[in-house]
Amino acid sequence: MRITPPFLLPCLLGIALLLPGCSKKPEEQKKGPPAAIITVTQAQSRTMQVLEQSVGEVDSSTAPKVGAEVAGRIIKVYVEIGAPVKKGQLLAEIDPADFSSDAKRLEAQATSQRKLTERYRELARKGFISPSALEGYDAQNVTAREQYTRAAKNLSRTRIVSPVDGRVDNRLVSVGDWIDLGKPVFQLSTSENLRIRLPFPETAAQRIKIGQAVALSTPTAPGAAVVGRIEQVRPMVGSSNRAFDAVVEVKNPGGWKPGASVNGAIVVEEHAGAITVPEVSLVLRPAGKVVYVIENGKAVQHIVTTGVTLSGQVEILQGIKSGTTVAVDGAGFLTDQAAVSVKETNGNKGTQK
Repeated sequence: MRITPPFLLPCLLGIALLLPGCSKKPEEQKKGPPAAIITVTQAQSRTMQVLEQSVGEVDSSTAPKVGAEVAGRIIKVYVEIGAPVKKGQLLAEIDPADFSSDAKRLEAQATSQRKLTERYRELARKGFISPSALEGYDAQNVTAREQYTRAAKNLSRTRIVSPVDGRVDNRLVSVGDWIDLGKPVFQLSTSENLRIRLPFPETAAQRIKIGQAVALSTPTAPGAAVVGRIEQVRPMVGSSNRAFDAVVEVKNPGGWKPGASVNGAIVVEEHAGAITVPEVSLVLRPAGKVVYVIENGKAVQHIVTTGVTLSGQVEILQGIKSGTTVAVDGAGFLTDQAAVSVKETNGNKGTQK
C-alpha cells in the first residue's frame, strides 16, 4: 500500500477547497438583487381644486303648518308622523254635526227667500209693489244665499286636508281634542324644494362665501347628485364659537328625502396647471416625501413638496416636472438607485426591462 507523504496533505486539502468556487459560472458570481417589478406613469399638468367639505342634512324649504279652519272636536285622525301625503288627502276630521245642521237650516232659508223674491219680482213687473220694496227683498235674498254659502264652506272645513304633496313631520292633536280656530293640527314638509344645511368650523369662515358653487350628494340617492349655490351663511345655533352653517337651496333631483344626510363640497380655490402624480406614487422616507423617477432602468429618489390631494391625485409643488416618468405600483418598496422592471399595463406601453 502506497502512503502519501505528510508534506502533500495540506496541498491536497487546499485544492479540494478551491474546486467548488471555481465551478461557479461568472454570471452567477456577479448577479445582484433582482429588479423590482413596478408600473409607471407620467406626471401630468391639470387644474386642481381646493375643497371645503362637510356632511350636513336635507330639510324641506317648504314646511307648511296645517291649521284648523273651524273650531270643534277631533273625531278622526287618518295619518301618523312620517306618513307620505298627497295634495288634497284627508288628514283628520272635526265633528261636523253642528255645521251640518246650520248648513241645512240656512239652505232651507235661502231656498225660501229665493222663491219669495221671485214672486215679488213678478208683482213688481205688474206694478203691485214699488221698485224700492223689491230692492229690499233682493237684498234679503243675497244675504240668505251668502249665509248658506258660508255655512256650507264651514262644513267642508271640518275635513282637514293636505295642501301639498309631502310628509307628516308632526301630529299636534289626537282624537277627542277640542281645537280652536287657527290652531295647528299637522306640520308637513315637502320634498320638491330642499334646503341643505352644511356645518363648518370657524377656521373656514374666510373661505366660505355666498354664491359659491356646492356639489351635493346623498347616500340615499347615490345616482342623483346636484350642484347648488350658497344662499346664506348663518351662525350655528347654540355654538359657543364662530362655527356656522352654509345654506343651499335646490330643486329635488329625484329620490332625496328631508332628514337624510348629504355630502357637500365647496370649491374655494383652483390651481390651474398643477403638476400631479397618483397618490400611491408618493412615499414617506427619512428624507421626507419622495417620488421615484425612473431613469435608465433605475429608480431615482426625488424629494418633493406637495399641495392639495383630490380624487387620488396629489399636487407636486416642487421636485419634478410635468411629463416625468414616476413609479406607481411598487413605489413603496423602492430605494434610491434600485433596479426596476416596468410591468406593462393597459395605460402604459412600456416593456419589461
